[in-house]
Amino acid sequence: MITEQPGVLPADPAAAPTPPRAPAPTGARPLPLASARRDRVQSRLIDTPGETMANEPYQDILYTVDDPVAVITMNRPDALNAFTVRMLAEIGHALAAAEADERVVGIVLTGAGRGFCAGMDMNALNDISGGGAGKAEDLSALKASPGDPELGENFRVTYSYLLSVRKPIIAAVNGACAGLGFVFALLSDMRFVERQARFATAFSQRGLIAEHGASWILPRLIGPGRALDLLWSSRKFDGEEAERLGLAERLCDTGESVTAAGDYIRELAATTSPTSLRLMKAQVYRHLNMPLGEAMQESNAWMDESLKRDDFREGVRSFIEKRPPEFRRVGGD
Repeated sequence: MITEQPGVLPADPAAAPTPPRAPAPTGARPLPLASARRDRVQSRLIDTPGETMANEPYQDILYTVDDPVAVITMNRPDALNAFTVRMLAEIGHALAAAEADERVVGIVLTGAGRGFCAGMDMNALNDISGGGAGKAEDLSALKASPGDPELGENFRVTYSYLLSVRKPIIAAVNGACAGLGFVFALLSDMRFVERQARFATAFSQRGLIAEHGASWILPRLIGPGRALDLLWSSRKFDGEEAERLGLAERLCDTGESVTAAGDYIRELAATTSPTSLRLMKAQVYRHLNMPLGEAMQESNAWMDESLKRDDFREGVRSFIEKRPPEFRRVGGD
């Protein structure tokens, strides 16, 4: 379940409490596979040609599936998609739904309008701190547990669960990305960034610290010196600098990040094993916390298991027969 924690004030705080919505877009641990179970997510699915929308009970996001791509769109465009407590819960709920859906090979996280996410909404922060009127909203219908608990407690602390989600997550950064929105981009597996996107850490200018894992993941992505520069100065930088820093894996033209991320996932779906994608993601993030010897031992044990799997036999056969592979999708129990 998502832990409802306060985030960071938007770098450009113009959040409206109820903005209009954008239209829907058209030691070696045992191998975390056989025994892992997912919480079933109860959402009504509305089928449309080539696409499924599951936007009930969502208010602050849009969620669509177009096999093999799930797209989660943060949908408060007039507030630059600043987080509310509801939006954070909805994102977790949608990620759990995508994990359980065998059609989904990868997930794209993006924002509606001209922003990715400007951080935590100031009105939401005021409510969390006790300064708001009225009682907290009932979000029990959005209870979900995305991510693989078998990866360990490191991946169950507030938003670190993003690193344990069983499928690739690509942040398609299309505009303003600051504060907690910046953290969500960092905790995604890859970042496809548009040239005009604007980033800022924002924490130091609010009298805060580098929160929710930013101090752990950012230096691993771009190095300690560059990380401290961005954290200390809170200076703004664009998508082109993000690529130069090593923060963006792909640099996209304006309006192209979601398409590029979706195309990347479709290529993965056509050529690679979803089980391999899942286990490689687990390896990378688990092994960042391990000494080399332990990581090697775990990799050896997992490789032994991989050699027994149907996907290995299919990978070899498809190569010999010079045809596209037909790997089993990941989802459900």
